[in-house]
Amino acid sequence: MTTFSEPAAAPNKQEAAKARSRSLWSGILFGLGCVAFIDEVVFHQLLHWHHFYDKSTTAVGLVSDGVFHAFSWFATVASLFMLADLRRRRALFAARWWGGLLLGGGFFQLYDGIVQHKLMGLHQIRYGVDLTAYDWTWNTAAVVLLVAGVIVTFRTRGEVPASGGKDRD
Repeated sequence: MTTFSEPAAAPNKQEAAKARSRSLWSGILFGLGCVAFIDEVVFHQLLHWHHFYDKSTTAVGLVSDGVFHAFSWFATVASLFMLADLRRRRALFAARWWGGLLLGGGFFQLYDGIVQHKLMGLHQIRYGVDLTAYDWTWNTAAVVLLVAGVIVTFRTRGEVPASGGKDRD
């Protein structure tokens, strides 16, 4: 599948490496933002299982959710600006972007599950229940996303645009 759009002029190796890197980072930011957004909407707002910061009052928890929500939107919007620029330049490595999305989503999920839930104790997934199944599910999903992202990213690491300005990612 052709995923590198045809540029106006065939890019050199340095330009292609920069485009691969920007494609990856755009995907990572998008993955971080999307998974954070899903976490905030589903677990914070819809299910009311926790707030971003549960060590204070409900009002502080709601403010922390707002800051968390702003972070997720900032990451998502920034990634989309990067994506639009890559597409405008016809320099998007789409498979690399998808690998970044998986890496970003998996990283956020694992960071949240291990650092925020367990090490810092900012909040738990849910209160008043045995957390074992929740923790295993949460962190296993994160590892699956990360492994998939590593595989996709590893497979696309050294490719350069082929002659004619196209690249297979």
